[in-house]
Amino acid sequence: MFTALFLVFLFADISLRLWLGLRQIRHVARHRDQVPVEFSDRISLRSHQRAADYTHGKIQIGLVETITEAAVLIGLTLLGGLQFLDIKLGQWIEHEMWRQLALMGSVVAVMGVVGLPFSLWRKFGLEARFGFNRMSLGLFISDTLKGLLIAVVLGLPLAAGVLWFMGNTGAYWHWWAWGVWVVFNILVIWLFPTVIAPLFNKFTPLDNPVLADRIHTLAGRCGFAISGLFVMDGSKRSAHGNAYFTGFGRSRRIVFFDTLLSRLDADEVEAVLAHELGHFKFRHILKRLAVSFLLALGFFQVLGWLSQQVWFYTQLGVIPQLGRPNDALALILFFLVMPVFTFWITPLISLMSRNDEFQADQFAARQASGPALISALVKLYDDNAATLTPDPLHSAFYDSHPPAAVRIQKLKHAH
Repeated sequence: MFTALFLVFLFADISLRLWLGLRQIRHVARHRDQVPVEFSDRISLRSHQRAADYTHGKIQIGLVETITEAAVLIGLTLLGGLQFLDIKLGQWIEHEMWRQLALMGSVVAVMGVVGLPFSLWRKFGLEARFGFNRMSLGLFISDTLKGLLIAVVLGLPLAAGVLWFMGNTGAYWHWWAWGVWVVFNILVIWLFPTVIAPLFNKFTPLDNPVLADRIHTLAGRCGFAISGLFVMDGSKRSAHGNAYFTGFGRSRRIVFFDTLLSRLDADEVEAVLAHELGHFKFRHILKRLAVSFLLALGFFQVLGWLSQQVWFYTQLGVIPQLGRPNDALALILFFLVMPVFTFWITPLISLMSRNDEFQADQFAARQASGPALISALVKLYDDNAATLTPDPLHSAFYDSHPPAAVRIQKLKHAH
């Protein structure tokens, strides 16, 4: 019964993603040869067509990746891939903790190998074709190896801790595991600005006293205490631009991509930063973090029950080993199939995010300048080849930011 339910949800998930992707391609193509009136004085037809073609390319890769990942999922579950790995590792490794960690690592490695061609296709195919990629193959390999090292250093203790709690703390292990997950996420947020991010990029203090003074004044008005203003060398990897704040407590810092500063004037930079500070002012980040922790608690509760049900394993193509812990199997199966049953919450999360963006826009219009933010957004849409004419349903399902036309219209009436 559960096998049939899994297949029905998987088919519905893939079908919906393909349908929405094809809708997006057709909708953008229909509007490719006409710049929307509200942007016609700032964005050229050539740029608009470039954005349409870039969107088409992104969707195309995404659709192929969706089908490939579904095939791999079936291969690991119903076709016996995970069962094969479990048996082989059980023959090779006697120590139970290392055997289970090896099983989890093997599945992560399989998914990583499957995803690697798509990363290369995006970076050195699509991004390079549209002039965005500035990363060499050597830098890509270096980033990949660094990411792998960080995953091992941080992920291995996390996985070992969760497995230990599953095997040693009885029926309520999921509460302990959830607590470890919460602490782990907070630790990563704390380490990111000062330890993790500098492994990939160079951060230098903002060397523009006039702009720095405006930013400190803005931050003071917004009640935001910062430890520093930094410029990140994002241009060595991509032509895309952005700005963000990161960390918490005394480690909070504001970071600008060098590509952003090269395109926007001081008023526009201040408006973009005011938008980001709006997220802080309304506690959007903390709220999203709290929601993610609550969802994780729910998932751990469900996993705690499912891990005790034999049908959960057998109906997904795995026979639990007798006399040996199957905790890693439960974790792997759960995190493999969970997205299949939860894809329907994507538009709800997207809606929450878009509402936060509107609220941050209104805050920026009050604290800085609505027209400056509009000007900055139009430049960023143009530079990043963001489509101005997304399909409404595709946008409602996926987009964390409002469509350009809707966002600009609301900003024009901000007060």
